[in-house]
Amino acid sequence: MSNLAVAELPVLQVESAPCCPPVTSAELSETDAVRMAAMFKALGDPVRLRLFSKVASHAGGEACVCDIQDVGVSQPTVSHHLKKLREAGLLSSERRGTWVYYRVEPSVLAAMSMLLGSTAS
Repeated sequence: MSNLAVAELPVLQVESAPCCPPVTSAELSETDAVRMAAMFKALGDPVRLRLFSKVASHAGGEACVCDIQDVGVSQPTVSHHLKKLREAGLLSSERRGTWVYYRVEPSVLAAMSMLLGSTAS
């Protein structure tokens, strides 16, 4: 596991406030559509969705890669999927010794929730 490298990767910048109104109340701007499509595309893979879910539901709001890597694929594949989730701005990571800890970006959950929310009663 010590060969897991964490490089500084370009990450979509997600603002701290939800980016857009619910799809039922207004059209998305081109910028918001690109940002949200990248997030949903990253979650469109079953392994990535499971990894995201494992991190999001982990006690304390963060998870060591050693605790979430059992998703039925090899360690290099897990690293690849975690990289994709980081690049999409869904996860952040921090190296502590030989392990990497992941956390879900709270603004991302708020933005996705707001987008999919409905103004209808």
